[in-house]
Amino acid sequence: MLLNLNFRVIGETLPDFWQGFLSTLTISLSAFAGAVAIGILACALSLQPARIVRIPAVIYVDVIRATPLLAQLYFLYFGLPYFGVLMPEIMIGVIALSINSGAYVSEIIRSGIMSIPQGQVEASASSGLTYWQQMRLIILPQALRPMVSPLIGQAIVLVKDSSLLSLISILELTRAGQTLANDRFMPVEGLATTAVGYLIIYYGLKFMAAAWLRLNRLSVRH
Repeated sequence: MLLNLNFRVIGETLPDFWQGFLSTLTISLSAFAGAVAIGILACALSLQPARIVRIPAVIYVDVIRATPLLAQLYFLYFGLPYFGVLMPEIMIGVIALSINSGAYVSEIIRSGIMSIPQGQVEASASSGLTYWQQMRLIILPQALRPMVSPLIGQAIVLVKDSSLLSLISILELTRAGQTLANDRFMPVEGLATTAVGYLIIYYGLKFMAAAWLRLNRLSVRH
C-alpha cells in the first residue's frame, strides 16, 4: 500500500504539514501549561475542608470529565461571541483544551498528593507551615515523582485531542491532512502524512517518559 502513495504530492505539501506540525506543538504546549495551572488550582480547592470552596472544584472536574471535548469546544466557539467575547480561533482552541485537560490533570495531582503518608502531612501542619507552604515545600515535591508518567500520558492524549481544532478551521496536523485530501483528492496520502506527524510527537513524549523512569530508578538506587 505504501508503494502506491504519491510521494511527489506529499513532498509538495510538506511545507503545509510542517506548519501544521509546529502549530500542533505550539497549541499542545500552551494548552498543557494551562491545564497544569488549572489542575493545580482545582486540586488545591478540591482538598479544602470548606464545602463552599471544595464543591465548585468538584463540580468542574465532574462536568468536564462527563462531557465530550467537542461539545466544550463548540460551546466556547459559538457561545463566547454570543456573549460579546471575541477572540482568535487558536486562542479558543487552547482554552478549550486547557479546561478539558485541566480536569484530568487535577485528578492526577490529587492522586499523587493522596499517596503522601498522612503522618507527613500532619507533621508539616504541626510545624507551623501554612497550607500553601505545606504544598510547596513538603507535599508537592514528594508527590511529583509518581505524577510525572501519568502527566506525560495526559499530554499525549491532549496532543491527539488537538486534532478536533481542525473543525474550527485551525491549521494543525489534521487540518493539513484534510486540505491535501480535499484539494488533491488524495485522502490516503493526507491521512498517512498526518499520522506520521502524530507518531513523531507520540514517540517523543514516550521517550521523555522512559527517560524520566530511568532517572527515577537511578535516584532511588543512590
